[in-house]
Amino acid sequence: MKHTISVIVENKPGVLHRVSGLFSRRGFNIESLAVGTTEKPNTSRMTIVVDGDEQTLEQITKQLYKQIDVLKVFDLPEDQAIERELALIKVSANEKTRGEITQIADMFKARIVDVSENALMIEVSAEKEKVENMQKLLTKFGIKELVRTGKIALQKGSQ
Repeated sequence: MKHTISVIVENKPGVLHRVSGLFSRRGFNIESLAVGTTEKPNTSRMTIVVDGDEQTLEQITKQLYKQIDVLKVFDLPEDQAIERELALIKVSANEKTRGEITQIADMFKARIVDVSENALMIEVSAEKEKVENMQKLLTKFGIKELVRTGKIALQKGSQ
Protein backbone atom coordinates (compact mmCIF):
# COMPACT_ATOMS: atom_id res chain seq x y z
CA MET A 1 0.00 0.00 0.00
CA LYS A 2 1.31 3.45 -0.90
CA HIS A 3 1.59 6.08 1.84
CA THR A 4 2.11 9.80 1.42
CA ILE A 5 4.08 11.19 4.34
CA SER A 6 4.51 14.88 5.09
CA VAL A 7 7.66 15.74 7.04
CA ILE A 8 8.30 19.23 8.39
CA VAL A 9 12.03 19.80 8.86
CA GLU A 10 14.40 22.60 9.69
CA ASN A 11 15.57 24.31 6.52
CA LYS A 12 19.28 23.51 6.89
CA PRO A 13 21.98 22.01 4.65
CA GLY A 14 22.22 18.23 4.84
CA VAL A 15 18.71 17.53 6.13
CA LEU A 16 17.50 16.03 2.83
CA HIS A 17 20.58 13.80 2.71
CA ARG A 18 20.05 12.56 6.27
CA VAL A 19 16.34 11.86 5.75
CA SER A 20 16.79 10.08 2.40
CA GLY A 21 19.74 8.15 3.86
CA LEU A 22 17.50 6.89 6.65
CA PHE A 23 15.18 5.34 4.05
CA SER A 24 17.98 3.65 2.11
CA ARG A 25 19.66 2.29 5.27
CA ARG A 26 16.36 0.73 6.34
CA GLY A 27 15.71 -0.72 2.87
CA PHE A 28 12.64 1.43 2.16
CA ASN A 29 12.19 2.57 -1.43
CA ILE A 30 11.11 6.18 -1.94
CA GLU A 31 8.70 6.27 -4.88
CA SER A 32 8.46 10.06 -4.90
CA LEU A 33 10.14 12.88 -3.00
CA ALA A 34 9.43 16.61 -3.26
CA VAL A 35 10.94 19.26 -1.00
CA GLY A 36 10.35 22.97 -0.69
CA THR A 37 10.26 25.77 1.84
CA THR A 38 7.04 26.39 3.72
CA GLU A 39 5.26 29.57 4.77
CA LYS A 40 8.04 29.84 7.38
CA PRO A 41 11.45 30.42 5.71
CA ASN A 42 13.27 28.39 8.38
CA THR A 43 11.27 25.19 7.68
CA SER A 44 10.82 22.92 4.68
CA ARG A 45 8.15 20.35 3.85
CA MET A 46 9.11 16.99 2.40
CA THR A 47 6.36 15.03 0.69
CA ILE A 48 7.50 11.42 0.53
CA VAL A 49 5.61 8.54 -1.09
CA VAL A 50 6.59 5.06 0.11
CA ASP A 51 5.20 1.59 -0.36
CA GLY A 52 4.49 -0.47 2.75
CA ASP A 53 1.97 -1.65 5.31
CA GLU A 54 0.91 0.14 8.51
CA GLN A 55 3.78 -1.40 10.46
CA THR A 56 6.27 -0.04 7.91
CA LEU A 57 4.66 3.41 8.14
CA GLU A 58 4.91 3.31 11.93
CA GLN A 59 8.57 2.28 11.77
CA ILE A 60 9.37 5.06 9.26
CA THR A 61 7.63 7.63 11.46
CA LYS A 62 9.59 6.55 14.55
CA GLN A 63 12.88 6.64 12.67
CA LEU A 64 12.12 10.09 11.25
CA TYR A 65 11.38 11.50 14.70
CA LYS A 66 14.85 10.34 15.81
CA GLN A 67 16.35 12.79 13.32
CA ILE A 68 17.27 16.03 15.11
CA ASP A 69 16.10 18.33 12.28
CA VAL A 70 12.67 16.68 11.94
CA LEU A 71 9.94 18.79 13.55
CA LYS A 72 6.75 16.94 12.57
CA VAL A 73 5.75 13.80 10.66
CA PHE A 74 2.26 12.84 9.56
CA ASP A 75 0.55 10.49 7.15
CA LEU A 76 -1.63 12.10 4.49
CA PRO A 77 -4.42 9.65 3.61
CA GLU A 78 -5.64 10.23 0.05
CA ASP A 79 -9.18 11.14 1.16
CA GLN A 80 -7.86 13.80 3.57
CA ALA A 81 -5.40 15.56 1.28
CA ILE A 82 -5.14 17.51 -1.94
CA GLU A 83 -2.41 15.93 -4.08
CA ARG A 84 -0.81 17.26 -7.24
CA GLU A 85 2.13 16.59 -9.53
CA LEU A 86 3.74 19.03 -11.96
CA ALA A 87 5.16 17.93 -15.30
CA LEU A 88 6.88 19.66 -18.20
CA ILE A 89 6.58 17.70 -21.43
CA LYS A 90 8.40 18.66 -24.63
CA VAL A 91 6.61 17.12 -27.61
CA SER A 92 7.57 16.99 -31.27
CA ALA A 93 5.16 19.17 -33.23
CA ASN A 94 4.64 20.44 -36.75
CA GLU A 95 1.93 22.41 -38.57
CA LYS A 96 -0.25 19.29 -38.89
CA THR A 97 -0.01 18.13 -35.25
CA ARG A 98 0.00 21.43 -33.30
CA GLY A 99 -3.80 21.68 -33.24
CA GLU A 100 -4.31 18.16 -31.90
CA ILE A 101 -1.57 18.60 -29.27
CA THR A 102 -3.14 21.88 -28.17
CA GLN A 103 -6.54 20.17 -27.86
CA ILE A 104 -5.03 17.47 -25.64
CA ALA A 105 -3.40 20.15 -23.46
CA ASP A 106 -6.76 21.96 -23.19
CA MET A 107 -8.53 18.74 -22.14
CA PHE A 108 -6.15 18.42 -19.19
CA LYS A 109 -6.22 22.16 -18.36
CA ALA A 110 -2.52 22.27 -19.22
CA ARG A 111 -0.64 25.23 -20.68
CA ILE A 112 1.64 25.56 -23.67
CA VAL A 113 4.69 27.32 -22.15
CA ASP A 114 7.11 27.24 -25.10
CA VAL A 115 6.72 27.01 -28.85
CA SER A 116 9.46 26.32 -31.36
CA GLU A 117 9.49 25.26 -34.99
CA ASN A 118 9.58 21.55 -34.17
CA ALA A 119 8.28 21.28 -30.60
CA LEU A 120 5.80 22.42 -27.99
CA MET A 121 6.46 22.41 -24.26
CA ILE A 122 3.44 21.72 -22.08
CA GLU A 123 3.07 22.38 -18.36
CA VAL A 124 0.50 20.31 -16.50
CA SER A 125 -0.41 20.28 -12.82
CA ALA A 126 -2.83 17.54 -11.82
CA GLU A 127 -3.30 14.29 -9.96
CA LYS A 128 -0.69 11.65 -10.85
CA GLU A 129 -3.14 9.61 -12.94
CA LYS A 130 -4.12 12.61 -15.08
CA VAL A 131 -0.47 13.48 -15.71
CA GLU A 132 0.16 9.87 -16.75
CA ASN A 133 -2.90 9.83 -19.01
CA MET A 134 -1.83 13.03 -20.74
CA GLN A 135 1.68 11.64 -21.18
CA LYS A 136 0.24 8.51 -22.84
CA LEU A 137 -1.83 10.59 -25.27
CA LEU A 138 1.21 12.68 -26.22
CA THR A 139 3.46 9.65 -26.80
CA LYS A 140 2.24 9.21 -30.38
CA PHE A 141 3.65 12.64 -31.30
CA GLY A 142 7.08 11.83 -29.89
CA ILE A 143 8.05 13.02 -26.43
CA LYS A 144 11.46 14.70 -26.70
CA GLU A 145 11.93 15.41 -22.99
CA LEU A 146 9.92 14.97 -19.81
CA VAL A 147 10.33 15.96 -16.17
CA ARG A 148 7.91 15.33 -13.29
CA THR A 149 8.08 16.68 -9.75
CA GLY A 150 6.63 13.75 -7.89
CA LYS A 151 3.66 14.18 -5.61
CA ILE A 152 3.12 17.21 -3.40
CA ALA A 153 0.25 17.27 -0.94
CA LEU A 154 -1.41 19.23 1.85
CA GLN A 155 -4.01 18.12 4.33
CA LYS A 156 -7.54 19.36 3.63
CA GLY A 157 -9.25 21.77 6.01
CA SER A 158 -7.81 24.14 8.56
CA GLN A 159 -5.39 21.75 10.35
